[in-house]
Amino acid sequence: MSGNDKTTHFGYQTVNEDQKSGLVQGVFTRVASRYDVMNDLMSMGIHRVWKDAMMDWLAPRPGQRLLDVAGGTGDVSFRFLKRAGAGAHATVLDLTESMLIEGQKRAEAENMAHALDWLVGDAMALPFADNSFDVYTISFGIRNVTRIEDALSEAYRVLRPGGRLMVLEFSQLPVDGLQKLYDLYSFNVIPVMGQIVANDRDSYQYLVESIRRFPDQDRFAEMIRQAGFGQVKYRNLSMGIAALHSGWKI
Repeated sequence: MSGNDKTTHFGYQTVNEDQKSGLVQGVFTRVASRYDVMNDLMSMGIHRVWKDAMMDWLAPRPGQRLLDVAGGTGDVSFRFLKRAGAGAHATVLDLTESMLIEGQKRAEAENMAHALDWLVGDAMALPFADNSFDVYTISFGIRNVTRIEDALSEAYRVLRPGGRLMVLEFSQLPVDGLQKLYDLYSFNVIPVMGQIVANDRDSYQYLVESIRRFPDQDRFAEMIRQAGFGQVKYRNLSMGIAALHSGWKI
């Protein structure tokens, strides 16, 4: 019996806080081998444009140290290292080991293994000293964290003064009619696609539901400010289907 009686959401289900990380880990363990393929199919490849926009705003520099939380197969870290150039290093942290294993295969294939570390860990309890990194990124992962406030506090802690947080996450379209059309696509197409491609409808049903439960752009920006970050701004991508949030440790 768990000593924690607090509840949270897992998609549209209400679960005990102590259960959520295991449930999320189960989702990504099941989809790891097909994760990158499904990202391309679900977004029609647009997730690549969003990640490039993230790098454009981030403007990586030589020698920077990146912590890529919920970094999975390393998609963002690879982009960061290619942009940053000489002396840059990325640490990819993820709750799901099988996702990291897929990323390590890619790193070896692209001859980038020397600039990457891969670590199983929890966004709410990072195994790093204070002031360790120049940049913290989390892409399509913050909505899966049990206590988002704890993850943001940890991000602030491990960043050096002057360090930057950048979050890429699905968000809300500001026009009701467009949001309804997007919901129709999300709830009726993506789970079916997950069944066909990854043989796992339930995991993709959860992913769609988790997007709808995530705070909108302004509410999430305020959560980042509450964690201590300054100069908090966001940019909508594809009219708000996704959004980039940026903040600085000051």
